[in-house]
Amino acid sequence: MRRSSRRPTPLHLPALVLLLTVAGCTPTQPGGEIATLVLRGGVVATVDDTRPSAEAVAVQGDRILAVGTDDEIEAFVGNGTQVVELDGRLLMPGFIEGHGHFLSLGDAKSILDLNGAESWEQIVEQVKQAVAEAQPGEWIRGRGWHQEKWALPPKPAVQGNPVHDTLSEVSPDNPVLLGHASGHAAFANAAAMAAAGIDASTPDPPGGEIVHSADGRPTGLLRETAQRLVARVLQDSRSDMTPEERENELRRHVELAGEEALRHGVTSFHDAGVSFSTIDFYRRLEDEGALPVRLYAMVRGETNATMAAKLAQYRAVAEGNDFLTVRSIKRQIDGALGAHGAWLLDPYEDLPSSTGLVLEPVEDIEETARIALENGFQVNTHAIGDRANREVLDIYERTFLSSEDTDLRWRIEHAQHMHPSEVPRFASLGVIASMQGIHCTSDAPWVYARLGSERAETGAYLWRDLLDAGVIINNGTDVPVEPIDPIPSFYASVSRVTKDGSVFFGRQSMTREEALYSYTMSNAYAAFEEDLKGSITPGKLADMVVLSQDILTVDEADIPNTRVDLTVLGGNVVYER
Repeated sequence: MRRSSRRPTPLHLPALVLLLTVAGCTPTQPGGEIATLVLRGGVVATVDDTRPSAEAVAVQGDRILAVGTDDEIEAFVGNGTQVVELDGRLLMPGFIEGHGHFLSLGDAKSILDLNGAESWEQIVEQVKQAVAEAQPGEWIRGRGWHQEKWALPPKPAVQGNPVHDTLSEVSPDNPVLLGHASGHAAFANAAAMAAAGIDASTPDPPGGEIVHSADGRPTGLLRETAQRLVARVLQDSRSDMTPEERENELRRHVELAGEEALRHGVTSFHDAGVSFSTIDFYRRLEDEGALPVRLYAMVRGETNATMAAKLAQYRAVAEGNDFLTVRSIKRQIDGALGAHGAWLLDPYEDLPSSTGLVLEPVEDIEETARIALENGFQVNTHAIGDRANREVLDIYERTFLSSEDTDLRWRIEHAQHMHPSEVPRFASLGVIASMQGIHCTSDAPWVYARLGSERAETGAYLWRDLLDAGVIINNGTDVPVEPIDPIPSFYASVSRVTKDGSVFFGRQSMTREEALYSYTMSNAYAAFEEDLKGSITPGKLADMVVLSQDILTVDEADIPNTRVDLTVLGGNVVYER
């Protein structure tokens, strides 16, 4: 891969002067090496078994030079060394987002944010205000609503979801498309459905559902692939944008996503699904030194024929201070549990007519697996339901029979609900469970409703069972499904405490050390980058974060109060709170 000469520009903020000093002593260690940056006087959680803890770290350029006591690291301070006084705070490896959607994060920051809505009425009011500022015919977009998180259910409702009438009343001349928090459903108003030609007679697309009321009218809820019926019209409405306008919009999304990531201590990001054209865009940004965080991009949305022809030329393994890695493929076999799209072995408890949706045919995913194996690519398949997890493990097992490589590290993304018999299969096949701690406590209030008590208790978020079996779990947020902030996900991983204060199957919790590992070294391992990042080890990239308190020792209930004080990327301070 191209070796990037990118060096992030350090922040030059007045407040930073209080943290940084220039020391003028002469280095005394062998070799005369002088650090460009030293962080000292703190608690260093290295996530390195050879030296689990320390007080200080020396950095030279983009690499970690030394780890040790304050006295040991003092020897690396020289003229021009930038010194950060930790004052007892925690220094740890930079968080690695193990599964998110980078451009979608940037896009979500530029449309209506519906995450905080506590009722359907509040969402209608947000749209009403947006319409007041929009031109007639202009599309209104938003994301983040979740019917299970509202204080009161909508009235009227179909399958627990609203109908479009009140939304359409406040937006008669503006098409509206509001994405579900999960990304696996959307809500459209009458104008948007009319633009897409959706009426009572429109058939469900493969892998999707247009939800109807008892009288046969579309309610506005579009599950899974049915969203595309409206999304295509939305895209057509933007067809007059010039290539320069599209490029500028994408660059703005990258900027917004990068700011949000660095503000939360995320220095690397597993980008779960981008096209070859988006990878081309990322390549340009990397060459310019304009990628704000390191990206591990998964190829998505390309046909098997296209991937067979192009994967080899896109494969890019991280070297040096690179900011872009491409060596994996993202597939998706089912939808989300909240939207009744997860593929289950048995029908939904609260929707007995359905076992979920199959979004991509098993045969097509299996062909992708074969192509990936031929090109040295990892396969990362979205599977949430117990049937989906079983089918993906079956695909992987059949594919592995034709490979002599014992270090494939293929992943199942989410792996939220599985039959207990699948746990040893994950272990024996060496499949990584790419899970999101925050999903557990966020979903907990309605898991029982979807699965019933027996399936919920035996198969929901089996972190402890998987870890005890020797399975690697890597952690994340699935941003923008959930906020990118790693602290709530870390807290969920160790506590499984829900919003109402109850504990969701606490015996499946991780220890704090396991949760930290899942957000650092496990994520590095899951991207074949454990030699470059994931721990504070001499020779690795100097990607680190300073937290306001020690999440390994503070009272468990106090963990959510932790803040990111400083983010270091490639040896440079790129964020300060």
